[in-house]
Amino acid sequence: MNQRVQSVFSKYFSEERIARFWVFQLAGWTGLSIVSYFSLNLWYDQPEAAYIGHNILQSVLGVLVSWPLRYVYRRIWNDSLVLRSIYISAAVVIFAGVWSILRLAFFQWMTSETGLWSDFGGWFFPSIFIFMCWTALYHGFKYYRLAGDEHDALLRMESARNVEAARAARAESSAREAQLEMLRYQLNPHFLFNSMNAIQSLVATGRNERASQMITALSDFLRYSLYSDSTPFVSVKDELAALNLYLLIEQARFGERLTVQMNATDEAQDELLPSMLLQPLVENAIKYAIAKSEKGGTLMIEAYCDATHLNVDVTDSGAEISARGAVGEPGVGLSNIRQRLEACYSRDYDFDLHRTAEGGVRAAVRIPRGFSEAVR
Repeated sequence: MNQRVQSVFSKYFSEERIARFWVFQLAGWTGLSIVSYFSLNLWYDQPEAAYIGHNILQSVLGVLVSWPLRYVYRRIWNDSLVLRSIYISAAVVIFAGVWSILRLAFFQWMTSETGLWSDFGGWFFPSIFIFMCWTALYHGFKYYRLAGDEHDALLRMESARNVEAARAARAESSAREAQLEMLRYQLNPHFLFNSMNAIQSLVATGRNERASQMITALSDFLRYSLYSDSTPFVSVKDELAALNLYLLIEQARFGERLTVQMNATDEAQDELLPSMLLQPLVENAIKYAIAKSEKGGTLMIEAYCDATHLNVDVTDSGAEISARGAVGEPGVGLSNIRQRLEACYSRDYDFDLHRTAEGGVRAAVRIPRGFSEAVR
């Protein structure tokens, strides 16, 4: 219960600054009335209603006169220390003088005492002291609040750094796990069998040069998969180069049935994305679209940028609804991609699969630009 009350109190005084000002304003001037009652009314034996009423009235006047001081001090807050000292001294003298004149005038009117203007200094100099105290308390609370705000800002910055560090760690861990997962379903016996069978067919038909190219592509792709840089992010240019090695292998298998089109703008090629992100999309398109169609089809890979995001699309033209299943149906590769994007970008990404007008499927990835520069 005490913690809840303390939390509510802290929230009130940290967020409701105007209300906080008036709480202290009214409390301070009320306290002055109480002190004046004991030190003046009782001490000088002035129990009459006029004297007590003036005691209360001078505090009300103090509230009204000191209120504009808040805006004066806020206006000069960013000035140099010398200028602020001059302005504050002048403000204290002026506002103390106004308050002294008002309360002395009302005192003579309410008590019918006269001839007190000759003793104006006795009213004015205590007023200066009171307004100096008001100024000191205002600046004290102001600096205290600024220190609290700075402390809260540092805590938020530290928390943000911890979140980003944890996110980077998750991204790196996810990249390693994804790489192993890639090897599991990329380099399974089926994949190696198809590759080796295609190479054997090329050799048997005397196309030794093409078989040599396929062996080289397979070797380079395996090397990239096993010994790629440990950083979880690579440039679009490097990712497409590795993807091209994979597609050379697949083109050797499918021949003219597989047509590949790659189009990446110069701006997009320099952007970063999670490594080995596109290969599952390409493999998915080949497995469920190209391989299922007797005529094969076209595979288009596009990378382009808008003002804030990098867009990468993988589109096939040969998907068949009966063979492909429902669009967006999660598989090992697609689930892996979603998990990696979530680890790298939290909610600031889009990953969508939808059918095209031609009957194919487009996998569209949209991720922030420049987000991963810090971990390059």
